[in-house]
Amino acid sequence: MTLPTTGRSWHLVARPQGWPVPEDFALREEPVRPPSAGEILVRNVHLSVDPYMRGRMNDVKSYVPPFRLDQPMDGGAIGEVIASEAEGIAVGDHVFHDLGWREFATLPARYARPVSAEDAPLSAFLGVLGMPGLTAWAGLLETGGLTEGDVVFISGAAGAVGSVAGQIARLKGASRVIGSAGSAEKVARLTEEYGFDAAFNYKDASVGSQLREAAPDGIDLYFDNVGGDHLQAAIHASNVHARIVLCGMIAHYNATEPPPGPNNLMQLIAKRIRMEGLLVIDHEALRPRFVEEVSGWLRSGELHYPETVVNGFENTVDALLGVLRGENTGKMIVTL
Repeated sequence: MTLPTTGRSWHLVARPQGWPVPEDFALREEPVRPPSAGEILVRNVHLSVDPYMRGRMNDVKSYVPPFRLDQPMDGGAIGEVIASEAEGIAVGDHVFHDLGWREFATLPARYARPVSAEDAPLSAFLGVLGMPGLTAWAGLLETGGLTEGDVVFISGAAGAVGSVAGQIARLKGASRVIGSAGSAEKVARLTEEYGFDAAFNYKDASVGSQLREAAPDGIDLYFDNVGGDHLQAAIHASNVHARIVLCGMIAHYNATEPPPGPNNLMQLIAKRIRMEGLLVIDHEALRPRFVEEVSGWLRSGELHYPETVVNGFENTVDALLGVLRGENTGKMIVTL
C-alpha cells in the first residue's frame, strides 16, 4: 500500500483560563514519517479523551508533563499497523499506544502494546481493559483495600472509572454500593444496568443529605472522582477505619480560584480514616492479574462497560469538552 505522507493532528495553541474553549485548539496538517529500524507506523482507529488531560493544559509541574503549545497533543489510542520495521509486530496488527490526537503515529515498537479484537472489541482496551479499568481495579483492591461486606460510595459513578469501579465492588462482595451522578438518566443506569444498590443525582439536593439517606449505616470505602462537596460528605459519612481513595477531582479542574476544601478534616483523626491518592502508573505491574480477572467478567457477562462514542477525528476536542461537562456515560471514545 502507499503510505501517507501527511496527516492531521490536534495542537494546543493557548493555555485555558478556566474552562477550555475550542479556540484553545487547532487542527493542523503535518508530515507523516515512515518508520525506521525498530519502529512502526500506525493509523489510529480509536482515541481516548480523559479528564486528566485538562490538567496537562496547565504549564505546571505534575506527575505527567504538560502539553506543549503548538505541538501535537497525545493520549491513549488504538491503531492498525500500516508499516513495520520491528520484529514481532506485523502490518495489520492492532496496538495500543500513547500518540493519540493524530491520525497517524510513527513510534518505537517497544512503546506499543499489541491488542486483539478476538479478545474484546478494540475500543475496550481504552476503557474497561485499559487505563480506566486498571484505575478502578487497583484503586479499589490495592489502594482502597476493599473487603467483603464493605459499604462503598463512588462519586462520578457513571464515568469511565466510576462505572467500572462500582461493578467491581459488587463483584468483590461489597454489601452495598452507592453512586452519585449528574442526571436522572445516569442514576437510573447505575441501579438498573450496573447493579448499584443506590444512586442519587447530586444536583437534586445536597450531597451530604442524599448520602446519609443512601447509607444510613455509614460508608467504609469512598472512591473519589469529584472532590469538593462529595469529599466533605464522604468524610462525614465515613465509619471508623474507613478508607478514601483520591482518584480525581473533576469539580476542581476548571476552577479559576482555589475551591473551598473540606472543613471536616478533623474527622480523619477521630475516625482513624486513611486517605490516599491514586495514580494508575504506580500499578502497572498488576496489569496481567487485572486483565485476567476483568476479561473473565466480560466473557461471563457479569461486567458491563458503557461507552459514549463520538465519530470523526475533527470532533475530538468536542468529545473532550463533553467529558469535562459530564456528557458521557462510561468511557468517551473518538472513532476515526
